[in-house]
Amino acid sequence: MNIGEIARRSGVARSTVSYALSGKRPVSEATRQRIQAVIDELGYRPNAVARALKEGRTRTIGLVIPPASRRLTDMQLGFVASVVDAAARADLDVLLSPSGGEHDRSFERLVGGRRVDGVILMEIRLEDDRVTRLRQSGLPFVCIGRTHRPDEMSWVDIDYETLIANCLHHLADLGHRRVALVNRSAELVAAGYGPSHRTRAGFTRTLAERDLDGVHVCCADDAQSGVSCVAQLLAEHPGLTAIATINEAAIPGMYRALTHAGLAVPGDFSVVGVAARHWAENLHPPFTAADVPADELGACAVDMLIQRIADPEAAHRHVLVAPPVSLRGTTGPARPRDGLA
Repeated sequence: MNIGEIARRSGVARSTVSYALSGKRPVSEATRQRIQAVIDELGYRPNAVARALKEGRTRTIGLVIPPASRRLTDMQLGFVASVVDAAARADLDVLLSPSGGEHDRSFERLVGGRRVDGVILMEIRLEDDRVTRLRQSGLPFVCIGRTHRPDEMSWVDIDYETLIANCLHHLADLGHRRVALVNRSAELVAAGYGPSHRTRAGFTRTLAERDLDGVHVCCADDAQSGVSCVAQLLAEHPGLTAIATINEAAIPGMYRALTHAGLAVPGDFSVVGVAARHWAENLHPPFTAADVPADELGACAVDMLIQRIADPEAAHRHVLVAPPVSLRGTTGPARPRDGLA
């Protein structure tokens, strides 16, 4: 239950509930009693927002996103939108701040300037200086993703290792024996980007479990890179019959490369991976994928952060999700290429 629900049931504005809880502005006694009656009926206990108001906090949280010069993927945009929506429901504002390279000054202003009551950090690396800086600052924070030392912070994350394994099991069950993993960019992998490393670990493990032949490649996050990456894979690995990928932005280019090669999806070649649901559903053909629940994870991150603002000494919480593979239109029984089994 949140301030918005209390306001609806009380017949007042959300701001009026906030003022009644915080005492920041005067509220008539009749209105205050009506609000209190709803609170008592619902068993509501003033959460971090009310306590923050009483303590004179900013009622603003920071969301640290990848550099603005880099186009966000549909999945990343989903996380941003869900955080903003969940914060609004909790009567909080969101300050977006890019990080990385020349944007590090923006991140430092966010942390050192105490412009926010807490931070949600996206796109986590296995060794992440931003996490270290936030821990040193004492500013409450929650990550979408996790480092090599996950017990030292609160986070929500996607279980990429399990998801890519599930994708490979699906392909193996369809008879595919020669498969490729198209990962994110080489720069992200070199920087220790967590999802890329966990994806490769799941890929390698499942190749051995299912006795598959596999090749791993990196690909930049854009459609044209998807075209050239898949064209090279097909040229160098003529027995390849399927691709698994976490590179959402490159998928349209992968489709084009397969079409240029005269391969029908899924009749001649299968593609599967991890992607945002509405993105996967709107591709042609619709993309078979483990659908990332960005809305739920973003809201969960906001809820975690509110709790940490209220009680910075509380035990860390961890949420790891592994949605099932949604079967759509890009996977089918293996069909040998060029007469190769």
